[in-house]
Formats: sequence, structure tokens, C-alpha cells
Amino acid sequence: MALTRDFKKTVVARVERDPAFAKALLDEAATLFLGDEPETARLILRDLVNATLGFEQLAKLTDLPSKSLHRMLSPKGNPSMDNLAAIFGAVGGCLKVDLKVRTVKAA
Repeated sequence: MALTRDFKKTVVARVERDPAFAKALLDEAATLFLGDEPETARLILRDLVNATLGFEQLAKLTDLPSKSLHRMLSPKGNPSMDNLAAIFGAVGGCLKVDLKVRTVKAA
């Protein structure tokens, strides 16, 4: 009988014990967004949020509703650049990654 582990639980456990892995996931998500692979990037970012802050804490840090954040980071989500910047900023802060994130509010 093959031993299997739940992928999401494995990611959470690895992030909890290996900060470098968590930072690598954040870097990979950013690279995928910039490399025109947003669906995969959103899924990695979603797993990272679940393994670090959780969506309720992310909602508080970004001033965005938790339910909206769940939708944004779903496979068919469509977050704005401002929302992505806020999400990356919050997760980066949690991981103590020095990101330079700026958002511009429309007048």
C-alpha cells in the first residue's frame, strides 16, 4: 500500500518548519504572475496564505473581505494589481521579506 499525504497539509507543515521554503513560494508566485501564468501563481499564493496568515488575518491586513480574497486567489480569480500588491505586501510582511509594494488609488 502506497503512503500518501495531503498536499495542502504537506505545504503547511513545510512552511511552518522551513522559512526559506515559504519565501521561495512567495518568489515563485511573483515570478509566475510576471511570467504570464496567473492561475498557477494564484494557487501557490492561496496555499501560502493558508499556511501563514490565514484568510481572516489577510482580510484585516488588506482591508478586503475574506470571501473576496478567497475568490481572488481561486483558479478563476481576477484580482486587480492593487489587490495583488496588498496581498503580496501582507504575506511578505508575515515572512519578513522586504518587498517594495506600492498601490495607487484612482482619484
